[in-house]
Amino acid sequence: MSKLENAVVTGAGSGVGRSIAIALASQGHRTVILGRRLDSLKETAALAGEAGSRILCMPCDISSRESVVAMGREVLKELGDVGILINAAGANVPRRSLEVLSDADYHAMMDTNLNGAYWCVQAFLPGMRARRTGTIVNVVSDAAKQASPKAGPAYSMSKFGLVGLTQAINAEERGNGVRACALLPGDIDTPLLDKRPAPPDAQARSRMLMPEDVAECALLAVNLPSRAIVEEILIRPR
Repeated sequence: MSKLENAVVTGAGSGVGRSIAIALASQGHRTVILGRRLDSLKETAALAGEAGSRILCMPCDISSRESVVAMGREVLKELGDVGILINAAGANVPRRSLEVLSDADYHAMMDTNLNGAYWCVQAFLPGMRARRTGTIVNVVSDAAKQASPKAGPAYSMSKFGLVGLTQAINAEERGNGVRACALLPGDIDTPLLDKRPAPPDAQARSRMLMPEDVAECALLAVNLPSRAIVEEILIRPR
């Protein structure tokens, strides 16, 4: 395991973000968890058990640049530095095809899935660069490998962009001791499935990945020695 660091996890009120946050806190990392709803964040901290004492709940709407800037200042004031950033927040909508996608839904997805991750990176990357150490994990999707009607255009576009952001961080910052990993999971049994036009049934969900599977991949990227970078992980249900 890598040395203990202060961590920030977006989308930590449910699903993959929740599992990664609990895993990091359980390993001893002081972990700030972000999400829109304080009650969901508190539930994550409670599910962490004793490790919940290392979790700081901080409501934040990452689709708002102003909210992210304010959050970044507060986190750095509270913790001093951040060595691990996990961008796990993601959104989709039922009316997602090109034929029916609204401008409002398009912009909301881009702001949450791509712009929010970028703003969080810009909030903590300068400190990582100055300390010459840091790990950024972006939870993407296998929709960044191949667009499909299942994902919809806005979701796929945002995820292709998130892979580009990950690659840009490695291209520009590896010499500064900062590394980034893009996790590209296939179908995961999370609440986001309920946003599909036709949500899968229990049998279909039983064959999918679980959030803790993706959390294990995030921990691999975080825990490897600083000399190594896992740039991309594609994980799908068996």
